[in-house]
Amino acid sequence: MMESNVIELVIVTFFGLAIGSFLNVVIHRVPRQQSVISPASRCPGCGASLAWFDNVPVLSYAVLGGRCRACRTRISIRYPIVELITAAVFIWHYYVFGWTPLLAIRLLFAASLVALFAIDLEHHLLPDVITLPGIVIGIVVSLFLPPGLQDALIGTLVGGGVLWLIGEAYFRYSGEEGLGGGDVKMLGMIGAFLGWKLVILTMMLSSVAGSVIGVALIAWHRGGLKRALPFGTFLALAALAASLYGERFVTWYVGRLG
Repeated sequence: MMESNVIELVIVTFFGLAIGSFLNVVIHRVPRQQSVISPASRCPGCGASLAWFDNVPVLSYAVLGGRCRACRTRISIRYPIVELITAAVFIWHYYVFGWTPLLAIRLLFAASLVALFAIDLEHHLLPDVITLPGIVIGIVVSLFLPPGLQDALIGTLVGGGVLWLIGEAYFRYSGEEGLGGGDVKMLGMIGAFLGWKLVILTMMLSSVAGSVIGVALIAWHRGGLKRALPFGTFLALAALAASLYGERFVTWYVGRLG
């Protein structure tokens, strides 16, 4: 039994590193409206194609000293960071969900969150090419796995609808765009994967985190809300927490109320 668990953990770890490497391609190319399939990985500086041994997650970056083998252009530290974070998130999910069908779906969800977090942090953009298929996949999968079709459909409507109403109310009050359409679609995706209870929890957690960190950043920079982090980054972190421990929290909270 112990040997089986070790093998499963090794598989999840290497799979996480490999997916993290692919997410780096997504994070770099999707905001530029480039294909994530072709051409093959290449240096962003000189355009030289990378050999397989220069594309090994984390290890190649360390061996090459963070530089392209051909032109010695410095490679962003984001690449190994995304690979390591993705592997860590995958391992974390394995310990929470075990070797179950739900694990595979939550890993797909987590990978989407990692990509959305990084893209929104760098470009203030939440691409439809990730969020819209995510809504469809979440609803389809709910036919067979938690949270169930009804909860997924309600979660999609509650998540996207509530955030849209908040954004619309802010726009009518201030005349400025408060929340982008990307935030609405991302929360709809979260609702499709997690259901209505956990999407509400996600909204609560992200609002609290966004308020605290946003106020701190505004005070530090002595600027306005434009200097704050994009809301999609908080949604991604909150959704990850809700995916991992949201059911336990809801059960505990309902028990306390009872």
